[in-house]
Amino acid sequence: MATGIPNKNKLNRLDKNSHQIPFRLDYNGKVSIDDILNTIPAKLQPILTVDKLPKNKLIYGDNLRVLRTLLNDVNIAGKVGLIYIDPPYATGASFESRQQNHAYYDLMEGAEYIEFLRQRLILLRELLSDEGSIYVHLDEKMAFPIKIIMDEIFGSKNFRNWITRKKCNPKNYTRRQYGNISDYILFYTKTDNYIWNQPFESWTEVTAKKEYQYIEEETGRRYKKVPIHAPGVRKGATGQPWRGMLPPPGKHWQYTPQILDEMDARGEIYWSSTGNPRRKVYLDNSQGIAVQDIWLDFKDAHNQNIKITGYPTEKNSEMLRRIISASSNAEDLVLDAFAGSGTTVAVAEELGRQWIAIDNSLLAIKTMIHRLAMGTEVMGDFVKSNETKFKQECLININRVLHSGLDLYGEIAPELENISDTMIEEWNSKLNFQANLW
Repeated sequence: MATGIPNKNKLNRLDKNSHQIPFRLDYNGKVSIDDILNTIPAKLQPILTVDKLPKNKLIYGDNLRVLRTLLNDVNIAGKVGLIYIDPPYATGASFESRQQNHAYYDLMEGAEYIEFLRQRLILLRELLSDEGSIYVHLDEKMAFPIKIIMDEIFGSKNFRNWITRKKCNPKNYTRRQYGNISDYILFYTKTDNYIWNQPFESWTEVTAKKEYQYIEEETGRRYKKVPIHAPGVRKGATGQPWRGMLPPPGKHWQYTPQILDEMDARGEIYWSSTGNPRRKVYLDNSQGIAVQDIWLDFKDAHNQNIKITGYPTEKNSEMLRRIISASSNAEDLVLDAFAGSGTTVAVAEELGRQWIAIDNSLLAIKTMIHRLAMGTEVMGDFVKSNETKFKQECLININRVLHSGLDLYGEIAPELENISDTMIEEWNSKLNFQANLW
């Protein structure tokens, strides 16, 4: 593949004659940013607490109003390090758990859906720190218009990746079309100074031998040969002759002649029979294969042995592990405003991040509390859920996820399903039992 060289004259002409005019998505019902920032905050009441540090937050309520409430908290506003959301996909469907309990409705479509998500994205941007990142998980139905909306909110210059994920095994479609096995994650940052821990995939024996084809006789080290020049003409040291040779036309040396001499002295330059130099890149110096923007290994639950919560549209925990590890550091604050089954917060807890989870589904709150206190269950167990289970309980629950503290809040709002005292007592017992052992 040819590598293009920027045309400086063209860039200068664009700078002078164009302001890079942005485009936007207009539709009926698009509310002003000021009106969104003036959203009436949620009235939150504490429900229970796990009295350990650090304290995380699990909030039952409408996420628009709850996010507006969080903006009033000086310890949260502008200090969230990472946001991941997996909002409804505008499917027009109702979703149930594996035990056939109602989870949530996904009935909004078109402009109504776009504005619903836009308002929340605007508040999320205000909560995000200057070093923070946001990942928005969608499918083909709404990913494209939401990309335009996110360009408006976060700036197109802060768009980092359109990640394509293989979500399931191949389908035997009877429709006249290709099988739909992918969905998408839009990755943006708030600024260009953001946390980034480059993820790598490990070399396999096959991929290593294919990429690093040569073995150094003296050391037995496996290596590959790469050019020592790069596109573009330079007038400094890297554009000067080395060992009597100039770089190829239109290119420059990747290193100064002095550094190339040092590399050659260490045996890191390979000389062909025609005197053409190449750099040796050794396999044992490689951290692995840098992760690209197509993810094939993070399918949703697809066999009976995978551990899940049973909540619908639950995402792969290893996918969240990659996202959280790449875009946050230990003790950073991670937020999920459509928390659902709690995969984001469970992985954040395991990785030593602080977290905030929000959802307006009572089933989601129940699911997250059970997951934090008891872990997940093998997928096949839900198929046999009507059968009586006899199993010996360990005195210490080794599946417990929550090792830190927690404050659970509920919004005072008439449209939300009521939480009974019996339910609160059960939750408190689950979360606080053995909490002091961790």
